[in-house]
Amino acid sequence: MTLAIAILNYNGASLLERFLPSVIAHTPNAQLVVIDNGSTDNSIEILKQFPRVRCIALERNMGYAKGYNVGIAQIDAELICLLNSDVEVLPNWTNAMVDFFKYHPLAAFAQPKIKDLNNPEYFEYAGAAGGFIDFMGLPYCRGRVGRHCDKDVGQFNDTIPVTWASGACLFVRKPVFEALGGFDASFFMHFEEIDLCLRAQAVGHQVWAVGTSEVLHLGGGSLTTDNPKKLFYNIRNSLITYTKTLPLLPLLWLYIARATFDTSLVLFYMVQLKFEHVRAIMSAYDSFLDRFSSTYKARTALRNPLRYFSVLLNF
Repeated sequence: MTLAIAILNYNGASLLERFLPSVIAHTPNAQLVVIDNGSTDNSIEILKQFPRVRCIALERNMGYAKGYNVGIAQIDAELICLLNSDVEVLPNWTNAMVDFFKYHPLAAFAQPKIKDLNNPEYFEYAGAAGGFIDFMGLPYCRGRVGRHCDKDVGQFNDTIPVTWASGACLFVRKPVFEALGGFDASFFMHFEEIDLCLRAQAVGHQVWAVGTSEVLHLGGGSLTTDNPKKLFYNIRNSLITYTKTLPLLPLLWLYIARATFDTSLVLFYMVQLKFEHVRAIMSAYDSFLDRFSSTYKARTALRNPLRYFSVLLNF
């Protein structure tokens, strides 16, 4: 099975200098590709220091979703790992992942354990040990609920199906990725991997977390968890995703639950005088409503990913 590692980069020259050496050292049997998303720093010059790494230079910043769509179309490999530029990999990190895909033909996407680079005994926010969605439509992970991350004591060394796998280190079968149309390019960034995983499962593919491989993630390389833009994209894109993929009754429940929760969030930010966050939430709903009709008409294969679990009660 041929493997390629695809790293999307936007003005991340310092991250490339810091993290590419570990990828090169610990990934001897794979193509290494950096998809440069129209960087204006010296990223392209930095890449010349690494002759083994192929650069696909895009003319402008297309965002995470479209940037990967365009880049992956130019990579010839059966299995591609979408790897954040701020991830440090460990020796033999791809072995378990490649073996897993060889023996699980229905698996379309999978992730390793994702741990905190600054505190390697703990899981990291962006993916931890595989993701699920609670009954209010809020994503959570094994090893992470809200902003609390658990210590890794081997409790998630298993390999199990999950609802979504993290885009920080996401292994994808290229034929399935292309058959699904890739990421929803209109998302620009955030929630696109959850959308892709739900669409894949709705037509019979599987998503897994493989606990016998792990990587270390710095995190916060694009937007911090409290950034208003991140809030906007997460709310808007999650509502679009659920409108595309949920059956009618859970979808109606979700609209009510999320509207209640997000209204409470508006009040919370108003009390804190964080008016940029308030505007981000309102703009997210405006943008979602603008796209509601076309999104609803595009509904095809559906599934209900919601679990009887509450992020709020366990946070």
